[in-house]
Amino acid sequence: MGSIDGLGAGGAGRAEAGLAAPSGLLDVLNVAAVVLDSEGRVALWSPQAEQLFGWSAEEALGRPAAQLLASKDHVGLVTELFARVMGGAGDWAGAFPVHHKDGGTRLVEFRNMRLLDEHGELYALGIATDRTRLRQLERDLALSARLVAQSPIGLAVLDTELRYVLVNPTLERINGLPAAQHIGRGVREALSFLDDAEAAESAMRQVLATGTPLLEQFTAGRTHGGEREHAWSVSYYRLEDATGRVLGLATSVVDVTQSHQAALEIARSRRRLALIADATVRIGTTLDLDQTARELADVVVPELADIAAVDILDSVLEGRPTLRSSAHEPAVFRALAVASAFPSEAVRAADPPGDIAAYAADRLVTQSVTTGHPVLVAHVHAQDISRIARDSTAATLLTRAGLRSYLAVPLIARGEVLGALDLKRTRNPLPFNDDDIVLAGELAARAAVCIDNARWYRNAHHTALALQHHLLPHHPPPTPGLEVASRYRPAAASSEIGGDWFDAIAGPDDTTVLVIGDVMGSGINAAASMGQLRTATRTLAELALDPPQVLQQLDRTTAALEETIATCVYVVYDPHRATCRVAVAGHLPPVLIRAGRAPELLDLPTGAPLGVGGIPFEATTVAMEPGDQLVLYTDGLVETRDQPIDERLDLLLDLLADTGRPLEETCDRLLDSLRRPDDHDDVALVIARARPLQ
Repeated sequence: MGSIDGLGAGGAGRAEAGLAAPSGLLDVLNVAAVVLDSEGRVALWSPQAEQLFGWSAEEALGRPAAQLLASKDHVGLVTELFARVMGGAGDWAGAFPVHHKDGGTRLVEFRNMRLLDEHGELYALGIATDRTRLRQLERDLALSARLVAQSPIGLAVLDTELRYVLVNPTLERINGLPAAQHIGRGVREALSFLDDAEAAESAMRQVLATGTPLLEQFTAGRTHGGEREHAWSVSYYRLEDATGRVLGLATSVVDVTQSHQAALEIARSRRRLALIADATVRIGTTLDLDQTARELADVVVPELADIAAVDILDSVLEGRPTLRSSAHEPAVFRALAVASAFPSEAVRAADPPGDIAAYAADRLVTQSVTTGHPVLVAHVHAQDISRIARDSTAATLLTRAGLRSYLAVPLIARGEVLGALDLKRTRNPLPFNDDDIVLAGELAARAAVCIDNARWYRNAHHTALALQHHLLPHHPPPTPGLEVASRYRPAAASSEIGGDWFDAIAGPDDTTVLVIGDVMGSGINAAASMGQLRTATRTLAELALDPPQVLQQLDRTTAALEETIATCVYVVYDPHRATCRVAVAGHLPPVLIRAGRAPELLDLPTGAPLGVGGIPFEATTVAMEPGDQLVLYTDGLVETRDQPIDERLDLLLDLLADTGRPLEETCDRLLDSLRRPDDHDDVALVIARARPLQ
């Protein structure tokens, strides 16, 4: 047994050897021993008797005990009790007032019994202690026992071998085991149902060895036979007696399940708020539909789901109204984004971005967009997989991936169902719950507005681009004495289209009108204004007016359009005279390329932009012999935000130095060299080369 039983380190053997002072209740009580002979005289007198009664052994030995210790009033009674014990009437126990050497009286607790030696002589043994000290100890022990038994904290005492010697009722309930299944057993044996029993024993041995307590150690698990997860705060401290001898170890256990769950809920709430705040910043950074969908998928993984997919109804992208269908109609989705916290076969079960897939009416994602409500399968079973997956192949992949929980949330913006946010958990053991539905719904609602904005922007962008494409010439018409190549390139996909335009118009007497312009602004309004100016330009070109007259008419037309300003270069080429009449309205100057000479920017009167009104325009005649080239362009070709315009114009001239290239190749070379993928302005480009009349 360990030292709790008094037989461990520091026990009787070591005391006899003088290696450790004795300890125990007898020492606390300071029990005195006195032996009387058959005549009632003191035969033996212990040091504790001297401490209790005040008389030394020399003073007490040989004297009648009744006269030494009892008052005159009690001598007769003491003599009678002594006679009864010596006569074999049995032991006597009780409290008795004793005369102390100092003259005072002490109430002493006695135990008296008869002794018989080997010669048949009779003696009386008296064991005594101060009654006040005895009653105090009894009260302390009783109080300690009640505290342990009635404590709402689980308490246990273990010996130095870490075997249980005491377990209170509260700890019985916490561990789910009666005290009998604790007592005498070690920690790992008694608590074998706990995953961290070995770690607990290791911590106990550390405390037992060092004497340093371990306080409020957190642990969690299930009790014996329990199904619900619990959390406990456990403390360990070493037990020592008054002399410092190690008795064993005590442990206290407090069930903190409620506070732990509350702390977890607070932490989850904070994570949800952080996720919503993160979504506010990260979702909708652009008006690109695919990018917005990717941002939503990236936000929810891995905080909310292991795998997320964002799908939009194909009818939404086509611009058709998305009236909620009946419960018997399939839904056609276009996949926009898929995100995963780790490689998984479940990713292959999702539709790749860009793919279009039809989901039958019984599929859960179809039900979500049909009803406009979330669909939850907290615990996915085998029979649920077929209603989640698109087809049998996807169902097999989800089964192999170990799909645990599923949630589909509709994307609704401005009262219209746009698509669905599809969430799956494969490794996360926690099922989706009502809180997850609220969080996913909040994220989906915020993202849906951004997706709807991107969707409307895409439709408007495509509409404006189609309008502009329709208004611009597809191929310049063949003209006498002139070879013409042209290009139009819209701005980057993340920006509105512009109002750049160009034209090549056959005029009277073999002349050719070349025009290039730029309506300031972007979007459908700019494209519509551009269309009106192009139409007006073609009409005026048929009248064979001088370029300044044409620009004056266009100036008035532009001024009539609301808040419209445009720049323009108007050129009339006459092959018979080998000349160009050029007029500029606030536009960048054309480049003239002559055979054998470096390209040059024409020095022309700049003129005011169209729409300013009241400012006359001037024309300049420029010789243009066969082989010469004239390059017209808009500012989107040469202007950037980080380089001076002069450097960009010099680069343009350098690129045009090779005059032997075909015009189509030259157009592509200029665009490839001068344009950037993220340019926010569109470009129109016209290159004309004079050639001999046939």
